[in-house]
Amino acid sequence: MRSVDLETLSSRLSRYVRLAAAGETVLITDRDRVVAEIVPPRPERSPLVTDALLAEAVRNGLLAPPAIRGKGPPSKPPPIMSLNELLVGLDADREDR
Repeated sequence: MRSVDLETLSSRLSRYVRLAAAGETVLITDRDRVVAEIVPPRPERSPLVTDALLAEAVRNGLLAPPAIRGKGPPSKPPPIMSLNELLVGLDADREDR
């Protein structure tokens, strides 16, 4: 565990964030009084910000996870048209030019 005063933290923030990312807790002080902490992420925390924000919203009741029906991945929707039909349509559109 380390401690750093606000003035030093403001000039070397990235260094202390890297320490926290490596597993160390950093105490932030103002006039020899602890005012905050930079702590390593919890093990269950997703490394992706979007996942972490969504998980937090679910924990706070702001979002509900989707209901899971059946097992396995969702089925693919049927194609709207075949590749050949698409290419024929493109050729017809290009003839107008």
